[in-house]
Amino acid sequence: MKRFVSFVTGAALMTAQMGIAQMGAPGERTPAMSAQPGLLAAKYKADADRIIATAMADNDGYTALTYLTDHIGKRLSGTPQLNTAVEWGAELMKKAGLQNVQIQPVMVPHWGRGNESATITYKGEAGTIVKPLHMLGLGMSVCTPKGGITAPAVFVHDFAELDKLPDADVKGKIVVFNPGWHGYGVGSMYRTGGPSRAAAKGAAAVLVRSATGLALQIPHTGTLRYDEKQPKVPAAAISVEDALLIERLAKEGPVTVHLEMDAHMEPDVKAGNVIGEIVGSEHPEQVVVLGGHIDSWDVGQGAQDDGSGIMATFEAVSLIHKLGLKPKRTIRVVFWVNEENGGAGGRAYRQWIGDKIGDQVAAIEMDGGAEKPLGIGYGGFGGGRRPQPPAPGAAAAAPARPGFDENALSAEEKQSFACLRDIVSLLGSIGTDTVSPGGGGSDISPIVADGVPSLSPHTVGEHYFDWHHTEADTLDKVDEDSFKKNTAMLSVVAYVLADMDGRLAGRKGSFRE
Repeated sequence: MKRFVSFVTGAALMTAQMGIAQMGAPGERTPAMSAQPGLLAAKYKADADRIIATAMADNDGYTALTYLTDHIGKRLSGTPQLNTAVEWGAELMKKAGLQNVQIQPVMVPHWGRGNESATITYKGEAGTIVKPLHMLGLGMSVCTPKGGITAPAVFVHDFAELDKLPDADVKGKIVVFNPGWHGYGVGSMYRTGGPSRAAAKGAAAVLVRSATGLALQIPHTGTLRYDEKQPKVPAAAISVEDALLIERLAKEGPVTVHLEMDAHMEPDVKAGNVIGEIVGSEHPEQVVVLGGHIDSWDVGQGAQDDGSGIMATFEAVSLIHKLGLKPKRTIRVVFWVNEENGGAGGRAYRQWIGDKIGDQVAAIEMDGGAEKPLGIGYGGFGGGRRPQPPAPGAAAAAPARPGFDENALSAEEKQSFACLRDIVSLLGSIGTDTVSPGGGGSDISPIVADGVPSLSPHTVGEHYFDWHHTEADTLDKVDEDSFKKNTAMLSVVAYVLADMDGRLAGRKGSFRE
């Protein structure tokens, strides 16, 4: 992994530590540097206290989230609801007094779910069981033939079990995956790659246990990614309970699945990234960007995923403007489109930046829900993903991820961690004063891959994966106090990063969602 940015050395470093900014030419990466430990906290304490007090008393962000979820609702790419949300978001930014508000045009895919259902039939010595399944088709799935598919189920726990089966035992059948719950990374792997892995062995369709540890008969949708070298087969998620039932019945005798899906693709639709700014007072070309994704799945209200993210980042920027604070660099908030089933918004933003990528000072994405925040996750260190929830029984506030060795970091990376710890020390009053390795998001990954330092909120992560991509992702899941704490944390961090002398280190190619 190539390090893209290094701290200045010698006389330049001495100058930086004296508090004099070292700014590069437009389009060039400015050398990363930070003030001496302790100086940032002392310099920005009064501003941070004002931001925190205002954020905790402010209701505008949660009020906006309430309107978005209750009155606009789910916002799947390609739907009128998404474009309604885009237009509304632009007006919201204008009313808040942000500058350079615009909608960056982005063409997005339009996948439609249509009618869908699944039923299992078991016939054995104990009798016959016919049961409808709790299911949701996976995003971007193809449809079944008219009248559906009826075929024997082949139950496997994981890819290794599938690979051991002869192709003849899979051909024409419906593969059911139940890998258990070992974190979202494992669960989503079977959702995204399972259909093509099964199709390679001749499967007619795929059912996947929902990527969640919660068993409440709630199926979780999400996108799949077809391997273009393999046939495209219909695929759906089923509830945890139904996956376990099929596993038990398959041990007793044959299980048959009937699957019907009308899923289909329609022509791409014009949508857009929503962008607003507080223009920097000294270096307006240099940008700290923060945001989340405005699209959601076609179930629930998209409240935690990711209405809470776009509204918390918006309000974080709005608070800075309300308080009349004038950072040296530009702070930009973006509502990206099409994160859920394509990533077109993030790619379009990277193209829009063009050769001025060196002016992107830091990128912050909030796409993990607005649960109780613990602090900030930083960069492609220890995996490069945004912080994940702790394992069951683990300490929620553990600052380091397994395998992370801070001593192995370069000098500039260590100094950046020290810089961030100095900044988040300002957040002790709301309990968000930790820095964890690993922070980012899908929408910012195209610019992070070019070396822009990445950050994201680190929350307790207790229930996010119980709710997201389901009918249960509704406003009532967003605790207002936790939402305000996330907003306060984002606002303080973004403001200091935009105003301080120096910038964080990034790693080129460091983030892959």
